[in-house]
Amino acid sequence: MSTAITFTEYGGPEVLTLSRVATPEPGPGQVRIRVRAVAVNPIDLRIRAGIRQGVFPVAFPMVPGWDVAGVVDKAGEGATASVGDEVFGVASAGGYSRFAVLDRPVIKPAEVSFEAAAAMVTVGEAACRALAHLGVRPGRTLLIHGAGGSVGTLAVQVAAARGITVLGTAAEQDLARLNGLGAVAVAYGAGWAERIRAAAPGGVDAVFDTSGAGVLADSVALTGDAGRVITIADPSFEEHGVRFTGMDPTDRLPEALPELADLIATGKLDLPVWRAYPLAEAARAHADIEAHRNQGKVVLLPCPVAWPPPGPLQHSPAHTD
Repeated sequence: MSTAITFTEYGGPEVLTLSRVATPEPGPGQVRIRVRAVAVNPIDLRIRAGIRQGVFPVAFPMVPGWDVAGVVDKAGEGATASVGDEVFGVASAGGYSRFAVLDRPVIKPAEVSFEAAAAMVTVGEAACRALAHLGVRPGRTLLIHGAGGSVGTLAVQVAAARGITVLGTAAEQDLARLNGLGAVAVAYGAGWAERIRAAAPGGVDAVFDTSGAGVLADSVALTGDAGRVITIADPSFEEHGVRFTGMDPTDRLPEALPELADLIATGKLDLPVWRAYPLAEAARAHADIEAHRNQGKVVLLPCPVAWPPPGPLQHSPAHTD
């Protein structure tokens, strides 16, 4: 048996419970890892609250989480990684656990921490997938809405590393940081389109919307072609003839992960991890994200846990740091 975070009903962070679960076994081509870090993503919170039941049906008890990094402790026949390898990727079942199974493990460079590797899986894949769909070439100009968020921050850096001129809309407090990452950053909100035109007099070739802030109509006007605009956040995409990426499970770009790991290892990509919590404090992590306390990615560290746990799991009050 192993330990994992589970929930048996929809609700707030308090439904997350440290539980005994069966240790998963890898099948052909799979590996089992001892999880060293697992990312907490906004989708985890929505699934736990029952908001995405139509898209992500849940069988209780549910172990949330997918983005993991760790050390292979058992490999199935034909697996591409061996026992002892440090790997990361998408777990085939819940990642908030001491053990997880991966279908497509990616070797983690030694220069990349387990926390950073787990943190970049979903957000990095989304950023690279959108760039691939847009087909933006070096020397072209890309506008990223919500550039201060996790997906936007990675998209800025990946695009800049590929020789693309990047503009980004973001909150005032994020502008200096984004300029330092290689973007021309402008404040979002009323008048953003005029500010973008002033910053890019030569025009914008493509737009990636991570914000869902009602910017699609003006984005299409900026590019002159709805086919050069893509969103991962705006449900009104069909009204504007814009592509939405992320709802189709087959619409994924797993080959992006080795590129992202190399960019981090060579110092060309920075993904801030705001805080790492012990696995038993998953409820606290969810509560902090829901309260928008985090400034960057959040991960859980499934180090060995005493059993039975010393008391009920409760989320913490607001942090002061």
